[in-house]
Amino acid sequence: MMAALFALAALSGCSSLLWGTQQAPIVEATVMPVEPASAPVAASAPQPVETEANEGPEEPKKPKKPVVKPHKVEPPPPVAVPAPPPPPPPPLIVLRTIERSDARALLDSPVQKPDGKVVGRAVDMTADAAGKPREMIVNLQGFLGVGDRKVNFPWGAFRFTPTAKGAPITLNPTAVPSTANKSNPLELPLLDATVERANGAKVGRVIDVLIDGNAQPQAIVLDVGDLVSTDRRTIAANWSALRFVTRDKELHPQIDLSDAQINATPLYASDKPIRAVSPAPPAAPAASAAPAASAPSAASTAVAVSNARAVR
Repeated sequence: MMAALFALAALSGCSSLLWGTQQAPIVEATVMPVEPASAPVAASAPQPVETEANEGPEEPKKPKKPVVKPHKVEPPPPVAVPAPPPPPPPPLIVLRTIERSDARALLDSPVQKPDGKVVGRAVDMTADAAGKPREMIVNLQGFLGVGDRKVNFPWGAFRFTPTAKGAPITLNPTAVPSTANKSNPLELPLLDATVERANGAKVGRVIDVLIDGNAQPQAIVLDVGDLVSTDRRTIAANWSALRFVTRDKELHPQIDLSDAQINATPLYASDKPIRAVSPAPPAAPAASAAPAASAPSAASTAVAVSNARAVR
């Protein structure tokens, strides 16, 4: 029995080897019907945007700027405008510098002949009503002071050399003394003459005259010190600032220098440059309003005249 079973098993194993692996039996399955899927819905095409025929493509919109509300600014407080400074006061005087090499003092200057021999010293000069030099008074030397005499010579008989180391005045050898040494009321001796203002007030006393190389007076030296005071103050005044007026049949020198102008004038010193003073010209009147195209005003003419006087 057992042997039969082993034999059967052996046979089944051999059949599997011969016929291969047996497939599982097919079992009929129940087929369930499947509902067909619905058709996909087609996507609708975008609708075109209706635009007017004359309009182009729509431009991209610019971003809007943020609206900034202006802040209320308070106006600054009014600034007080300072008044313009007042014009400077007009000058009191006009000064002219005269170099020492251009003019020489007349008083006590040696007078020589052309050969260099000193014959005397100048002690004075005279001028006429126009301010023109007329004569020079020379103190001719005698022997040991004996026989000295004052002689008037015509002004044209002399030659002036301010830069000369010796005698600055040379007398023409053909010069002839004046025919008469009498005082001429129409000629004024300058040395020790009193210079006054137009109102008769005293300005000072002439103590010297400065002469240039052309024999022309350039300035006078005035002693303006107070007669009561011991201080001696001297100034130089321009010859052109002098005028000679006739009063009581005599010539009188005048110059318009006030006390303030005299005090503003530098003192005269023989070792310093000469600063000759003249009164400042009167200030020009204020120009009134006038059309721009009008002729030159009288004020501008006065300024031009004042400038010309200052240069002179």
